[in-house]
Amino acid sequence: MPGPASARALREAAAGLGFAHVGIIPAAPAPHLEAYFRWLENGYHGEMGYMARPDRILRRRDLNAILPGVRFLIIVAVDYHALNVPAAILTDPSRGRIAAYAWGADYHDLIAARLEQLAAWLGGAGYRVYVDTGAILERSHAYRAGLGFIGKNTMLIHPRRGSYFFLGEILTDMDVDDYDDPGRETLCGRCQRCLVACPTAAFPAPYVLDARRCISYLTIEYKGAIPPELRPLMGNWIMGCDVCQAVCPFTRFTAPTREAAFLPVDLDRAAPPLLGLLEMDEAAFRARFAGSAVLRLKHERLIRNACVAAGNWGDPAARPALTRLLDDPSVLIREHAAWALDRLS
Repeated sequence: MPGPASARALREAAAGLGFAHVGIIPAAPAPHLEAYFRWLENGYHGEMGYMARPDRILRRRDLNAILPGVRFLIIVAVDYHALNVPAAILTDPSRGRIAAYAWGADYHDLIAARLEQLAAWLGGAGYRVYVDTGAILERSHAYRAGLGFIGKNTMLIHPRRGSYFFLGEILTDMDVDDYDDPGRETLCGRCQRCLVACPTAAFPAPYVLDARRCISYLTIEYKGAIPPELRPLMGNWIMGCDVCQAVCPFTRFTAPTREAAFLPVDLDRAAPPLLGLLEMDEAAFRARFAGSAVLRLKHERLIRNACVAAGNWGDPAARPALTRLLDDPSVLIREHAAWALDRLS
């Protein structure tokens, strides 16, 4: 039977694959498991019913339900922010703003492929690789592995790199000869910038997010009609939101990504003009955002979100495109186009 893997060699192999940080911890329940259950009880997960499915709860409670005999978690982080898109472009109300994580290539595919390489190097009889896809409280495990602390905005924040990084993990039945110390407590102190800055007041309390009011949830996860009272608060966001990260004092330590794939191919990938989006059909949508995480949003929701942003822009230049959308086959698009036109008048 092979001996335990070398933690030092594992870290070197991970660094060689482009991972900025690596955490190694024995497999155990996530530190914030009970907070997760309270979050579900309060209904803060909104229509993300998969978060509350019994089989998913079991996997978050016991990692052996994912991989029988799991012994260690290897958690990696990859910086993604480009830091070179002018603020004037992002805040231009005639453009639809996309969260920084989706400016470049779809991170799921890139990171998962490299985790597979790292898992093959590690060896062992069994493993699982996840990149924001599995029923695992990855931020909580990453906190335990020392990759950062949990901020009042519920993000994982590295004290010397901020929070603009992706997480991925390997569950393995291999032993490792060393592992990381438990994560540090919050460094937020009395700061409440993220809580105050949230446009939709999505934080009912520090360290608690009500997804039903979160712009990221509303623009991505939520598939229905966005509550009319929240639409004027969404500004020009059309996919995700970076506000609670951008105002965080630790953001000043953000390191620019070293992954060329995460850089926007042009400024329009970070903040595409709304008039172009409103004219975009399904084929044009797929061609424009090929290889990007924006494709996961799907055409209907992107146009829905663009209608809201156009209504908040309030410029009559959007009237012709919005008027044409009143005849769109999608009831969802028609309803949001009508709302935007009402805002214009």
